[in-house]
Amino acid sequence: MLRLVRYLKPYLLALVVMLGFLLGQTIANLALPDYMARIIDVGIVGQDLGTVYHTGLVMLLVALGGGACTVGVGFLASRIATGVARNLRNDIFTRVEDFSLLEFNHFSTASLITRCTNDVQQVQMVLVMLLRLALFAPFMGVGAIIKAEQLAPSMTWIMAVAIGVLVAVIALLFTLAIPRFTLLQRLVDKLNLVTRESLTGLRVIRAFNREGEEEAKFEQANQTLTDTNLVVNRLTAIMQPVMLLVLNLTSIAIVWVGAHRIDAGSLAIGDMLAFMQYAMQAIFAFLMISMIFIMVPRAAVSGRRVMEVIDTEPSIRDPEQPASVQTGDGTVEFRDVTFAYPGAEEPVLRDVSFTAAPGRTTAIVGPTGSGKSTLVNLIERFYDATSGQVLIDGIDVRDMNQEELRAKIGYVSQRAVLFSGTIESNIQYGDEDLPPSVVEQAARIAQASEFISQLDDRFAHPIAQGGTNVSGGQKQRLAIARAIARDPEIYIFDDSFSALDFRTDANLRAALGRETQDKTVLIVAQRISTIMDAAKIIVLEAGRIVGQGTHAELLRTCEVYREIAASQLSDAELAATDGGVRR
Repeated sequence: MLRLVRYLKPYLLALVVMLGFLLGQTIANLALPDYMARIIDVGIVGQDLGTVYHTGLVMLLVALGGGACTVGVGFLASRIATGVARNLRNDIFTRVEDFSLLEFNHFSTASLITRCTNDVQQVQMVLVMLLRLALFAPFMGVGAIIKAEQLAPSMTWIMAVAIGVLVAVIALLFTLAIPRFTLLQRLVDKLNLVTRESLTGLRVIRAFNREGEEEAKFEQANQTLTDTNLVVNRLTAIMQPVMLLVLNLTSIAIVWVGAHRIDAGSLAIGDMLAFMQYAMQAIFAFLMISMIFIMVPRAAVSGRRVMEVIDTEPSIRDPEQPASVQTGDGTVEFRDVTFAYPGAEEPVLRDVSFTAAPGRTTAIVGPTGSGKSTLVNLIERFYDATSGQVLIDGIDVRDMNQEELRAKIGYVSQRAVLFSGTIESNIQYGDEDLPPSVVEQAARIAQASEFISQLDDRFAHPIAQGGTNVSGGQKQRLAIARAIARDPEIYIFDDSFSALDFRTDANLRAALGRETQDKTVLIVAQRISTIMDAAKIIVLEAGRIVGQGTHAELLRTCEVYREIAASQLSDAELAATDGGVRR
């Protein structure tokens, strides 16, 4: 929680002004009981109406001044707290944008959303209370005790007993409530996860008639959170009746003892009433401090979660002195690359070496889990190789500025991702200044023009979040068009044709072949028909290269490739493409 203090630095001047308002508010509150006592003892008991009017006017002015200070404190506290919350959200979002896939695997999406919203809101709410009460309550409490001691030293034991009882009760509640605050935030994470999972998987849930099971899962998460919240709120709610009981008993004790002092002539009536007000102010001050101590632990949990994200250093960073990246031909080379995920017992890739040259299509195939997608992720530095080198135009990608590196690459991920907006804005995602002619040309190459032309608003057609209002094939074609529109030196297609029918796939590959004649193209694919015309096919199995060559060469020399091809192609197709050699 203390690490959040640095976010208050931009508001030092506002804090100083607010401190002045707090002092004015405290002085006004402490002065009013004295004026009231003067009105009673001198004006009413002494029957001096002039004192009543004069002192009453002064009280009115003091009350107005105190009210103005209170408004000023509330205004500045709200401005500071909301400003800190805004900066926290900005820093979280900026930090998350810099995360590599390793950090994303550490923080779940649901947890990141909760940390950026609910946790920041908890910090903001408590910060407002801290600024309004944490400084005001000690001033008020100490000042009220001093003033009460000056009025009736023999009655201050009543205040001590009342405050002692409150502190004991609050300490007990504090001990019971704190362990549940951490649990609350975890339960919010879980509820967010279950809700998000149900909403994104709604079609599958309905298709398999699992609505009842998902409702039960949500109900369980919701009920657990509700029960924990109820326990915390019930513990907190106990404070109000205890506070009222202590206040009323304190008032009775002051009147009882004060009446005897008045009867003995050692205490004036006005002083007794003023003492009562000071006692109430002191008790309220301790109650405010106790409320802060109860709320701060929950905010501290949220603060730690927020700072955990902000303080996490991305594992992939730009070098201090990036290599000069000049325009090259886009040659991609792997030199003895080995990669293992953190904590994994075995590497995903082992001693991978190959070169993807411009003007030639390099395809990567292999069984599921062989490391195909991991391999292409190393090119864009989504991960860094554990050993070996990944080079572009002879420069290690770890020596390049990430922005310059990715500007050379047009990437289409295994899961096509579209953003809310329009078809045009999605194709222009890599460069918002692309002219309409380039957008239309990219759509034609990606075979997206056919379905776009059938839409009423064509390229202005709205796209829902995640592209849920277009089919899987349409989504893939728009994602491919987005990469083509960027006109990069290197194209990476990570199983990006799986949702296309064979005719569209063939037309798209033919159009891409004409568009990328002088570009480096890497294709990860499951379909043999998609990559059988590639100049070089790399076959992966268990993270190792077990074959390199053309389709015909691999059919003759690579058992793994021959098994994959045999599972997809007919005997006639195999015979036509392997030169008649069958093994």
